Amino acid sequence: MPHRSSYAEGTPSWVDLSTPDPEASKAFYAGLFGWSWEDQHQEGQYIYSIASLDGAQVAGLGPQPEEMTRQGMPPLWNTYLAADSCDGCTQRAVDAGGKTIVEPMDVMDAGRMAFIADTQGAVFGLWEAGTHRGAEKVTEPGAFTWAELYVPDTEAAARFYEATVGLGAEAADMGEMPYTTWKVGDAVVGGTMPPPMPGIPNHWHVYFGASDTAGLVARARELGATVLVEPMDTPVGAMATIQDPQGGAFSVIQLNEWPTG
Repeated sequence: MPHRSSYAEGTPSWVDLSTPDPEASKAFYAGLFGWSWEDQHQEGQYIYSIASLDGAQVAGLGPQPEEMTRQGMPPLWNTYLAADSCDGCTQRAVDAGGKTIVEPMDVMDAGRMAFIADTQGAVFGLWEAGTHRGAEKVTEPGAFTWAELYVPDTEAAARFYEATVGLGAEAADMGEMPYTTWKVGDAVVGGTMPPPMPGIPNHWHVYFGASDTAGLVARARELGATVLVEPMDTPVGAMATIQDPQGGAFSVIQLNEWPTG
């Protein structure tokens, strides 16, 4: 369903980028996906920018904390899981063995958020919607399309995320690659697998839709990006992995079948 106004608990509902150079990052993603940006200010200070595609909010961007930049940490696309109660899900995450990175906090009237590290160190956000419900357009070219968790022990991950936000796990046929899908009720909302290559840290990985994966990869190169995984066919569509000029990694996918409605 490309247009969304609400999300059931456990569903990836929003993604944003933490980057040391917000203006350069905004220019890159505007050139790649055609996003327009609106800066949010508080008492005259820039705090956050929201990307829109055809008038619908699709992603966010904020400055990377200076301490993280000094430590050499790369920019990171964050995935937020919808929470009926941010505080309740945070407590369940801790009870299941996770660690709180950012305690639940209000983001003005937009909602309430927290950051959690799961039992294998992968960090994700929780988002309890206020006036900001999440991405208004998903699963189409230029919009957030898929969230994937990379951890070595997918069975342990399934236990943790079921306890935290009620995600169900189900094995999926992806050829030779072991793969598990995340489900909210009967709806498939994401996936998990061991890191696909040595050296990849445990993390939640973001995919954006592409109408032409090869063409989008070529445009990303023209804009100064590095291609980490060249376009390749998968059972669900052609995908590639890109590192933006500031170092943030994400994937793009041209689905064989796009949802409607």
